[in-house]
Amino acid sequence: MNGSGGNAYDAAGRPPARPAGPPTAPSRPAGLPRVPGRPPLSLAEVLRLPVLAAGAPEVVSGHGQLSRPVRWVHITELLDPASFLKGGELVLTTGMPLPEDPSLVRRYVDELADIGAAGLVIELVRRYHRPPSELVRACLARDFPLVLLSRTVNFVEVTQVLHSLIVGNQVESLRRAQDVHDTFTALTLRGAGPDEVVGMAAELSGHPVVLENLVHQAVICGSPGGGVEGALTGWERRSRATPSPDRTGLSGPEDWLVAAVEYRGERWGRLLMLPDGAGDPAVGPEDAMVLERTATALTIARLTHHTRWERRAQRTLLLDLVEQRCRSRGEARARAEALGVPVAGRRLMVVLVSPGPGAGETTELEDRLTDELGAAGAAVLVGALPGDHIGVLLALPAATAWRPLVERLSRSVRESRLDAVISVGSEVSDLSQTARSFQQAARVADAAVPGTPDKAFHELSDIGLRQLLYALRGDVRLQEFVERQLGRLVDYDERHGTDLLPVLRTFLDAAGNKTVAAKRANLSRQAFYQRLHSIERVLGCDLESGEQRTQLHVALTAFHLLRLSRGPAPS
Repeated sequence: MNGSGGNAYDAAGRPPARPAGPPTAPSRPAGLPRVPGRPPLSLAEVLRLPVLAAGAPEVVSGHGQLSRPVRWVHITELLDPASFLKGGELVLTTGMPLPEDPSLVRRYVDELADIGAAGLVIELVRRYHRPPSELVRACLARDFPLVLLSRTVNFVEVTQVLHSLIVGNQVESLRRAQDVHDTFTALTLRGAGPDEVVGMAAELSGHPVVLENLVHQAVICGSPGGGVEGALTGWERRSRATPSPDRTGLSGPEDWLVAAVEYRGERWGRLLMLPDGAGDPAVGPEDAMVLERTATALTIARLTHHTRWERRAQRTLLLDLVEQRCRSRGEARARAEALGVPVAGRRLMVVLVSPGPGAGETTELEDRLTDELGAAGAAVLVGALPGDHIGVLLALPAATAWRPLVERLSRSVRESRLDAVISVGSEVSDLSQTARSFQQAARVADAAVPGTPDKAFHELSDIGLRQLLYALRGDVRLQEFVERQLGRLVDYDERHGTDLLPVLRTFLDAAGNKTVAAKRANLSRQAFYQRLHSIERVLGCDLESGEQRTQLHVALTAFHLLRLSRGPAPS
């Protein structure tokens, strides 16, 4: 190796800045350095420093070991330098003490290799002008880095430059560690949720970070670039191929950094830091520090946030599906399957359980529905949704009928003594169409008239005139129509104590058959006819007109629906 590359370093001997990691999100605290920082200098980087490049370094053995970290520099002319080393040192020598005996030369090299020295640099100026053949053979035999300097180099200056860089890196690492500690402490003190904690770990490290439970369900995924499809695709298979080490460390075929997450003294799950966008694994000590600090913050968050994280994960995914916030179909599928819900090739349907306003916390009911449908072998996502609904996403194999499952869900709701409307949307074949199924189920829920007998659940085919008018009960135009058609008749009955409104309803329900209507009203035909004339006079209408009877029938139906106990819906 030739030292001509030294001009890439500045005058102080500093190596060039390493490429930045993936872009950080705007929410990241200003001024916080990305972790991990620059790792220890490698042997290849050290040889490119101007102070060593001036000696025209040439690597004659250990070419595959140039990535070794250099943790210190040691100048020695001793025959047993290994006794003063701890590993990671770059040994500098003029070769003056090297013995002539080949066995002693081999022992000299073996001791350096066994202690884990970074390499041996020998200056060919004073004693040697050609590399000792026995030294070269011994280094080649151990694949130990041997570097020859053909020009004089000031070893003291080498140690000054390298030690300043090494110590500077250590100080910078301590500063970064303090910054990371302060960041997670601030998150903990303000009660940040687990999603924010995991997201911060991803932004600090530049690597995707996943929190999973003991059954390999990816509960939370933070990604520095925002997209999680690549991280979560095929999650369970990849996760099961990654064993849990006894302590934080790399594991599995993809080199995931793994740390345990505990809750009340028991292992709850684990945190996994995946390779970054360039495919580089998280190998630095700062990565392990971030992951362990994240695990601690999550343990504290678990104590202060009572909703189970699996429940939060299902709620979040359902909401993202309904509000169409997933970046792609692949991401939606990867997230669902990472939570243990297979969707490929399945029929999908949204079921809504609508307890109505004031029902309070729904976590217990969500858990009950999950257990009930899970016991029936159904793959489901369950979570609270906007509009006071509990959403259930059924993922059904082609041969499985959905009605028995929804009827079972209805029984479970009734057994919980909860007055709720259960509605279903249409079947869809892709998660990207979930929003449409939800919108249909929500329209059905709005149109479900209270007190409908013998109806376990409601679907689109149930929406008739009464249901449509009930769904529109909050529309001012409908209210004005009802008042315009019937207001004078209602006022007349109030002022005179008459029963013209019930008579009109009986007449319209009998499809205009006066004889049938009079019998149903328990009135003589003459008395009934007189009341019909009074209605025509008060309303200024002709009850023989089919169009006017239709208008009055619609208005009368809406009039009674507006007075049901549930009250008008929001406009």
